[in-house]
Amino acid sequence: MLHIQRMKPFYVTQEQAKVKLVFEYQYFTIKKGEELFHFIPSEGKEIHINLQSLQVENLGDIFVFQKGSRFIRLPLYQLLLISDIHTHLKEILQGADIMENDPLLLEPGEAENVILELERMNLLNLIDRALEQGDRDLFHHLTGQLNGTS
Repeated sequence: MLHIQRMKPFYVTQEQAKVKLVFEYQYFTIKKGEELFHFIPSEGKEIHINLQSLQVENLGDIFVFQKGSRFIRLPLYQLLLISDIHTHLKEILQGADIMENDPLLLEPGEAENVILELERMNLLNLIDRALEQGDRDLFHHLTGQLNGTS
């Protein structure tokens, strides 16, 4: 098994429900036995993560690590299987506050609360409109609905 010694993305970008981690020299090091191999961005240098499924999407990309004149070429799917990279990816995502700030990643029950609040705000806007238009019947109906009596 390989051990991830250091894994720090050069930069992180987020587009909707996808995160891209970009790695450069000296930011990604693996340990095989007692030997350290350093990442070189000769082939794959990005990890794409779907935030809804928390799955890595570019599993076929080849990551290359070097120690002196020796190289290790690993497809990303193999690196995921034979190393502790999952732990590091989780720490990176949590450290960047990506998962917590993504509106697409709501906790169970949180979506219902958001919907209820939006409905309440909509009702308040309709009440304001009824007041502006001088529609007493609509105003009484909507305030009753807001108070739960209608």
